[in-house]
Amino acid sequence: MLLILVDAMGGDNAPEAVVNGCIEAISELDGFEVQLIGDSDRIRQIIGRRQFDNSRMKIIHAGEVITNDDSPSRAIKSKKDSSMVVGFKLLKEKKGNVFLSAGNTGALMAGALLLLGRIEGVDRPALPTFLPTKNGGTLLIDSGINTVCKPVNYLQFGIMGSIYMKEVHKVVSPKVGLINNGTEEKKGTDVIKQAYPMLANSNVNFVGNVEARQLLIGDINVAVCDGFVGNVVLKLLEGSVTFFLGILKESFTKNIMTKLAALVVKGHLKKQMKSFDYEEIGGTPILGVDGIVFKSHGSSNAKAVKNAILTAHRFTKTTVVQQIRDEFKNMEVEDIEQSE
Repeated sequence: MLLILVDAMGGDNAPEAVVNGCIEAISELDGFEVQLIGDSDRIRQIIGRRQFDNSRMKIIHAGEVITNDDSPSRAIKSKKDSSMVVGFKLLKEKKGNVFLSAGNTGALMAGALLLLGRIEGVDRPALPTFLPTKNGGTLLIDSGINTVCKPVNYLQFGIMGSIYMKEVHKVVSPKVGLINNGTEEKKGTDVIKQAYPMLANSNVNFVGNVEARQLLIGDINVAVCDGFVGNVVLKLLEGSVTFFLGILKESFTKNIMTKLAALVVKGHLKKQMKSFDYEEIGGTPILGVDGIVFKSHGSSNAKAVKNAILTAHRFTKTTVVQQIRDEFKNMEVEDIEQSE
């Protein structure tokens, strides 16, 4: 049976939200077991307050916790009994199929690199985020791990993002765009200018530079950028959604007529806004590491954790990781950079 390893101590609302999310996940779907890693006493206390079949839930004690204040690499190397490090070791030893954490993103990346390693040929792993659009969706990659990138990284992000969209979202020939401050080929920083011909001469369906305003229109399927730009885009979108929801609420509560109008469109609006809710997807895989590692939002509640587990379960049914291995097997980063 599929075994999902979960960092019970990772995230702002751990371990309460994490444990309850795991309980909800196994109560909703069969076909997998959950192994909670962390403070066993605290985990058992939470489990003891719930009535459910716990035969598919096990606990592994870990006495340390990596916090958001910890230095990522130092924490991975020094806190060997942390829930995150123990989870990585179990995944490395093939004692689990997936490792999921809502903890320190930098530490999760450092742990993936130090304890699992990269897939052969991958220079830097990346974090993809799926953005809903009117035509389906756009994958933003990288969305927060690599704040400074080399030209080859943009190419590899485009390749991994294309594989993801083909396998997970069934897009036959994903259109790949390079996020820039203009659509002209010669726009952007020196690194972006060097990345452009590498993408253009690759096997991905590269359509050129794209501006941020195009991301939600749906003209492209994969939006390539460094993690600094990607994270700014995500935070801006989160703030924009909150802002416009506030405006709608104010408009719909002005008088009796607007309140009646709100009743008419409430169901449709609620359905549309669900696609922008990170809790609905819950988590995303780190692409390019030698194993399946899922990152959940740091402020995940039980619902987000549940959906992250269900998303990870679905991801294991795809061949994304194997396809990345096959694609990058003969790719030499040095050769690519020299051919610019």
